[in-house]
Amino acid sequence: MDIKTLTRYSLSKKGSFEEYPFGADVLVIKVASKIYALLTVRNNQQNISLKCDPFIAESLRQQYPSITPGYHLNKSHWNTIILDGSVSEAELLKMIDHSYELVFKGLKKSEKEAILQQL
Repeated sequence: MDIKTLTRYSLSKKGSFEEYPFGADVLVIKVASKIYALLTVRNNQQNISLKCDPFIAESLRQQYPSITPGYHLNKSHWNTIILDGSVSEAELLKMIDHSYELVFKGLKKSEKEAILQQL
């Protein structure tokens, strides 16, 4: 699975949009005002960073060598996944869903309501 496919999937989430606040080489995907995915190419490798429950984050790091603590992010709440094929498409999509849900849950009530009212 590549960055373009993951970007398309992430942007299909209700209220999601993309920005480049850290420069042209870091695609940031947000819901409302909060980041839930960062997609980059570093050292010629595509990767995605996603928010994650700390317990699940640690478990994923133990299962997959390509999953490490978030690059330039809170190490207990973010994972960076190198897209080298070692993590299945289904698992990646599940991780995106989890990140989105965690961030959405933390939004203000008014932000959640505005997103839920979108067609």
